[in-house]
Amino acid sequence: MTTPSRQKRGRAFVGGLIPPPCRKTRATAEAPTKECDSYKPLPKEFRRNGFNYRQMAREGDLAIYEQTWLSCAEPSRSYEVIRIRRRDGFQIAGRFVEPAELYPPSELSGADGFTFPDRNKAWDKFFEISLEEPARTGKEVI
Repeated sequence: MTTPSRQKRGRAFVGGLIPPPCRKTRATAEAPTKECDSYKPLPKEFRRNGFNYRQMAREGDLAIYEQTWLSCAEPSRSYEVIRIRRRDGFQIAGRFVEPAELYPPSELSGADGFTFPDRNKAWDKFFEISLEEPARTGKEVI
């Protein structure tokens, strides 16, 4: 009979050992900038105005979402190509609301949002805008 080892063992999972925990960083009072990735990201799936949205692709500030209306027997699908917007953090009633990415409002349809019943046309628009974006933002495509 063998005696159990007295050495403590960490939990393991298939594929290797668990990496050591990362050091925590201290919070700072410095506000995030628009170039910083400190905005709460837009969810990949959400519900709004009776529709379900599911992100199909994202490239920078451009995304394509599948929009499903579930209020009928056969759910209809359409596709929305959007430019993701951002809002800075702010205080309201003594509570801080963190900076976040936003889905553009329907009032900006045709400028920051485009809806298509056909999936292929939505992808065409996605690629068209992704090629225009560097010229619009002044970034160079390499």
